[in-house]
Amino acid sequence: MTPYEMLHSGKVYCCSDEELLKIQFECLEKLYDFNATRPSEYEKRTKLLKEMFAEIGEGCYIEPPFHANWGGKHCHFGKNVYANFNLTCVDDTHIYVGDYTMFGPNVTLATPGHPILPELREKQYQFNMPIHIGKNCWLGAGVIVLPSVTIGDNSVIGAGSVVTKDIPANVVAVGNPCRVIREIGEHDREYYFKERKFDEKL
Repeated sequence: MTPYEMLHSGKVYCCSDEELLKIQFECLEKLYDFNATRPSEYEKRTKLLKEMFAEIGEGCYIEPPFHANWGGKHCHFGKNVYANFNLTCVDDTHIYVGDYTMFGPNVTLATPGHPILPELREKQYQFNMPIHIGKNCWLGAGVIVLPSVTIGDNSVIGAGSVVTKDIPANVVAVGNPCRVIREIGEHDREYYFKERKFDEKL
């Protein structure tokens, strides 16, 4: 197995391998270019994202600065994904995001982990596990998603949550560690924020 294949194997490997670093730095050059774009350069940003990402659908908008270990090389975004400032994709392996999902500012999606054994960390060993986020999810400001987590379609993750385990579809979940507090239902067709009602039922 090559060093690059090890990234996606779930096995422990040395992240300071020279072959890996060479590929990684090439990706980071494009990321630098993306973050250096002006607000008016929408077409340039779109072109760069298509070069940077493994997959990116139509209508995606990522507000710079965007941070990613591999510059988005292992990110698979559906269509119309929106990310506010400082989305961080620690994309040492694959991150999958469904259509219409929204990220608040300062969200972190982290695929790597490191052994608990100190002597292995000294040798720069790590492992990577993919993250899956469904369609039409909303992750509030400052959410952190940890390796191997899956979040189901339509779910809302409250601001500041740390998602350590899978979250099912169609729920609101908050906290550290993040936990489900309720399902999304008829109440949400009538109220949009606390006791504030929609003018008309949607």
